Amino acid sequence: MISIEPCIRRADMIRCALCGDAPCDAACAAIRPAELLRSVWFRNEQTAAQRLPEKNPCLTCDAACERACVRPGEVPIRDVINRMYYQVLPACETPVPADESRLRCELCGIPLENPFLLASSVVGSTYEMCARAFEAGWAGVSFKTVCSLEIHEASPRFSALTGDNGGIVGFKNIEQLSDHSVAENMEIFRRLKQNYPTKVIVASIMGQNEAEWGELARLCEENGADAVELNFSCPNMAEGGLGSDIGQVPELVERFTAAAKRACSIPVLAKLTPNVAAMSPAAEAARRGGADGIAAINTIKSVVSVNPHTYVSAPAVRGRGAVGGYSGGAVKPIALRFIAELGHNPALKGMHLSAIGGVETWQDALEFILMGGGSIQVATAVMQYGYRIIDDLKAGLNLYLAEKGFATVREAIGLGLPSLDATTDALERDTKIFPRFDPVRCIGCGRCAISCADGGHQAIRLNEKRRPVLDGKKCVGCHLCILVCPQQAISPGSKRVGGRA
Repeated sequence: MISIEPCIRRADMIRCALCGDAPCDAACAAIRPAELLRSVWFRNEQTAAQRLPEKNPCLTCDAACERACVRPGEVPIRDVINRMYYQVLPACETPVPADESRLRCELCGIPLENPFLLASSVVGSTYEMCARAFEAGWAGVSFKTVCSLEIHEASPRFSALTGDNGGIVGFKNIEQLSDHSVAENMEIFRRLKQNYPTKVIVASIMGQNEAEWGELARLCEENGADAVELNFSCPNMAEGGLGSDIGQVPELVERFTAAAKRACSIPVLAKLTPNVAAMSPAAEAARRGGADGIAAINTIKSVVSVNPHTYVSAPAVRGRGAVGGYSGGAVKPIALRFIAELGHNPALKGMHLSAIGGVETWQDALEFILMGGGSIQVATAVMQYGYRIIDDLKAGLNLYLAEKGFATVREAIGLGLPSLDATTDALERDTKIFPRFDPVRCIGCGRCAISCADGGHQAIRLNEKRRPVLDGKKCVGCHLCILVCPQQAISPGSKRVGGRA
């Protein structure tokens, strides 16, 4: 069974820099360690394990890969490979599929070879970038927003919150739209469609009035775009009445959607802002205007990190900061909530949902699919790791679909919606599920006891051997201890129903 909780965790290789042209690959004649490590990082360990040669080359080698590493001796490459042989590979019940036919799907009736597209951003902003992405295996692109505005970007324009390994947790940008002219972008569309006819080009556009929305939609269709995405959601526009200002007013969403729809015959998607309490009013307005689908979410208005000496928020531009758009893994729960809201809405039944927001791994993508997403758009993860992540996105999702017996990814769309309630009111509240402690994995750090004492219900103490002991009379089954354990040594255990164990 494909593992939801991987045998090898990111923490096991947290010092890996995920290099390009990695020195560890050059040092190993038997396998490509960097590719295997990257698959582990992107939670695709089972397909990686099945790519290993029959005999384990690490048993007789001197770990030249670890010495060649840009952080010599800091990444346990040989240990990770050995664990793939002896822990992961024996657990692989489903062979890697021979082809990617299960990944075929569609976007508003347009065939997609897989669900993955580049989201409208810098990652899909030139011919050369899109061509490299298509060659890498991406099914399409939502091209960076075409407009007639004069775009002059600030520098710097990115900032981020980072995790323990320096990787991006949350990403902020103050970037605007395409700085190419409309004519230049139309030339890019023509070249892409000529050279990559099976790839899908979604033209993101932003107009200043009804006539301009319609004109841009018409031009994009005439120059090879397969669909149009209406940018009602960019939070970084200098002028009022554009971007997310429109997405917050359903009447404007309906009016401009109708203008674009009248001007073209290709599918039209409305890309909606998350800077609202509920997205359904704007989505329903888009449908009234004739939209064929919804794209969501765009970035969330944010302030990220204020310098304690200059008092300026990042990114600082000549001593000034600005509210900008927040993206990356940190926004995924919010994006999932909005996709689920749209997926649950009967007024939107049959509309395509193109899901965006913090997708980095195949499991992230699957979660959006289970909440109703019919296609998946990715930007921030590409900015951090490159187009190469498509390999693990496709391979991991393909293996999951094969294991579950799905003939196509479309069979999984929306499967998580029936079990999701809009509030906690409907949840059963009489059952308590106690934690179970694994004495072998436990290292006696006491994190569980500290968290339970200061953030829970004082139900855990450490014994003389520094192992946790549970007081069942005090435990309420909140599972805070499971979440804070650095060793994954605590799991759900026995149940107590109505006060009885």
